[in-house]
Amino acid sequence: MVYVLNSLLGRLVGCRLYSVQFVMDYVQLWFDSETSGDMPSLTCDVLPQVVLDGRRFAPAEPGWAEALRTLIGQNVSATHEKTSIGLKVDFARGAIQLHSTANELEGLEIATLSGFDDRGWMVWRPGEEAFEDL
Repeated sequence: MVYVLNSLLGRLVGCRLYSVQFVMDYVQLWFDSETSGDMPSLTCDVLPQVVLDGRRFAPAEPGWAEALRTLIGQNVSATHEKTSIGLKVDFARGAIQLHSTANELEGLEIATLSGFDDRGWMVWRPGEEAFEDL
């Protein structure tokens, strides 16, 4: 199945971020929904920036992990997928954004979204979809 920009990411709207899993060199964000059996996860192979209460935290910055954990329990209010923005997931108190520079790329993938009941999934790579500018 082919997805247009933001169609699969947009399915996170209304879902709750219930877990953040820090793995050696990537982060997994786990979501759940009261209205469906979907249990989507967004695997961020490039560490995202976090905006919390108007302050931006970069991955290497002190407070970044705590800012990310603070978003646990909040529902997704909007999503954005666009060249020059990358991926952005909005919450009431902040946002998670993936838009790296070419220097920050270490692998072939930027992020992967999966875990929907209909088995819909998406992988984002440099030079494709919302990351055409990389």
